[in-house]
Amino acid sequence: MFLNFPGDKERMKKESYPKRLVRAALIGGAYVALAMIFAPISFGPVQVRVAEALTLLPWLWVEAIPGLFIGCIIANFLGGFGIIDVVFGSAATLAAAILTSRMPNRYLAALPPVAVNALVVGGYLSVLLEVPLFLTVIYVGVGQVAACCGLGIPLLSIVERRFRDGGR
Repeated sequence: MFLNFPGDKERMKKESYPKRLVRAALIGGAYVALAMIFAPISFGPVQVRVAEALTLLPWLWVEAIPGLFIGCIIANFLGGFGIIDVVFGSAATLAAAILTSRMPNRYLAALPPVAVNALVVGGYLSVLLEVPLFLTVIYVGVGQVAACCGLGIPLLSIVERRFRDGGR
């Protein structure tokens, strides 16, 4: 279920599979909860999905990847934009999470969720809502910068300090 990356092998030897599975489930649940609590600003062409701050966690924990993916599937299913949002939005989150896990530092870890979601989510929202592509890409991108850089990088710093031995 979990992807193996070179930096994680040592940590994965120390941590049990159930512990990593629970961490993935908690991240997924937190993603859904944050997306729904902030639903008015989580969906649509102009959005700041607060839950996207969690998309930097794969930089610390590879098990965050499936947690974010499943959490995004559930949130998008509940969000009201239909199967296109469920499939493409969740695939964008999965791709961004995998890329994030491979970034060299926490600041660059914010780049994949911003870029991938701006292009993918902005692209299909443009079609669904009949809004110019340029505008939806910019709107989603700015919201992603707010969530990932404004909330995600500070969150990652706090989590990294708190779980120093469980991170990179």
